[in-house]
Amino acid sequence: MDLRKVKKLIELVEESGIAELEVKSGEEAIRIVRPGGRGQVAEEPAEGPAAPVAAPLPAPRRRRTTINAPMAGTFYAAPSPGAAPFVHLGSEISVGDVLCVIESMKMMNEIPSEAAGQVVEIVATDGEPVGSGQALFRIE
Repeated sequence: MDLRKVKKLIELVEESGIAELEVKSGEEAIRIVRPGGRGQVAEEPAEGPAAPVAAPLPAPRRRRTTINAPMAGTFYAAPSPGAAPFVHLGSEISVGDVLCVIESMKMMNEIPSEAAGQVVEIVATDGEPVGSGQALFRIE
């Protein structure tokens, strides 16, 4: 959320006299509570601010990212036939970890992860063709 929007919301809370304001926009959310409003501790710390406090709501644990095929070819989940797949559902991965191989024009192209997180869905099927831009994995 833009800092200017947050400041404008704080001004709105101060001017209107309301005790609490909560705004959600897509995945972003903000909650502004005036001192003495609902959810405040009875005692304010000595150095506590007199103005409303902007406290972001807890965000989802991780943001979901879709890894798409950078080229058309055949999707392979493992480095060779009979080998263990690079990743499986629930695998924790880092940026740059190899997720799969796409064979395109007789070349084997390793596909690295663009995001860190956990593999929550494997969309492509081993040995099947994939198109450029087609979803391969979902990472959260």
